[in-house]
Amino acid sequence: MSTAETLPVTFEDVEDARRVIRPFIAETPFAHSVTLSQAVGAKVYLKLENLQMTGSYKERGALNRLARLSEDEARRGVIAFSAGNHAQGVAYHAQRLGLAATIVMPVYTPLVKVMATRRYGARVVLHGQSAAEARAESHRLAAEHDLVHIHPFDDRYIVAGQGTIGLELLEQNPYLDAVVVPIGGGGLIAGVSLVLKETNPRIKVYGVEASAMASMKVSREAGQVTEVPSQRTLADGIAVSRVGEIPFRIAERYVDDVVTVDDEEIASAILTLLEVEKTMVEGAGAAALAAVINHHLPIGGKKVGLILTGGNLDVTMLARIIERGLVKDGRMVRFSAQIVDAPGALAALTTLLGSLDANILQISHERAFARGPLGVTQVEVTLETRGHEHIKEIVTGLESAGITVTLG
Repeated sequence: MSTAETLPVTFEDVEDARRVIRPFIAETPFAHSVTLSQAVGAKVYLKLENLQMTGSYKERGALNRLARLSEDEARRGVIAFSAGNHAQGVAYHAQRLGLAATIVMPVYTPLVKVMATRRYGARVVLHGQSAAEARAESHRLAAEHDLVHIHPFDDRYIVAGQGTIGLELLEQNPYLDAVVVPIGGGGLIAGVSLVLKETNPRIKVYGVEASAMASMKVSREAGQVTEVPSQRTLADGIAVSRVGEIPFRIAERYVDDVVTVDDEEIASAILTLLEVEKTMVEGAGAAALAAVINHHLPIGGKKVGLILTGGNLDVTMLARIIERGLVKDGRMVRFSAQIVDAPGALAALTTLLGSLDANILQISHERAFARGPLGVTQVEVTLETRGHEHIKEIVTGLESAGITVTLG
């Protein structure tokens, strides 16, 4: 593909970005996972961008953009809007370069990201219930205070900075068949796909979005950038209602396909990475694995690289995500059952569950509001289980004992 010169970003721009940021950005590992490879039937390699100083790939583009400021722009200071990772990248490198930085974040931004951004010396403004509202406020403040706006993805220097990951992928494993990239605003997949396709067009580049906000997929189907409604998702780092014009143009040329994953699949992928790889990633960072492990992409038998984009996960959210992942994997289940309201009935139920190798996590006994005839009581039970087949065995065992079970 030799027409990249007609696009806003070129391969040479990415090489130049690497020269600028290389002294200050970690070249993260691109590790082979034997266990995940066996699980999905492909050779899986993980690009661990969660190991960057700010816990995300975002600082690559942020630094490349900040390095291009004129003396006058540097004196005025910068502003950005972000749900967290771009904010930290801008704040950290602005502090290192001696620049004043203001960051506008949606009010729902995880506390860990807000605190980290403040720790890097930025002034944080919490505003709006969505990234779009935070974006509007950042533009208003930029105009009011004459600040330089640092866009998180719709900027040629940002795209070039993120594209440096593509250069590393090729150096660390030049024999890749495919790369799977999470998509928010599109800056990462634009930069990475440009580098990979210009170097080796046979490499497949797949994008993954949260199904709640699949703005790139919708835009590709419409043939133009199209905004989707803002919704909440575990993958807050890629919860973008409108992809950038620059990333969209590049992705249209180089990206082979875009798929979506739901929150249950994302939660399960986070749990898998914790247990199997001992690696903590946030929702957006787990999106690539979620797509692969749920067989949304044709990567069987291929050498495939997954970009784990970030690891800034609030520990309070982690507990909820783990529980959702356990439910998705069939390792935790809740059911209600009706039993006779008589001495020994509850004990008989728990004994039966024990004989079925189910571990009771929580149980509640309801008489006054139980549905059904008098003399019957309703029991709500949460169990630790071994998987979906084990759940079926438990249900069968209970029903064989004359106990009606309702899952969920």
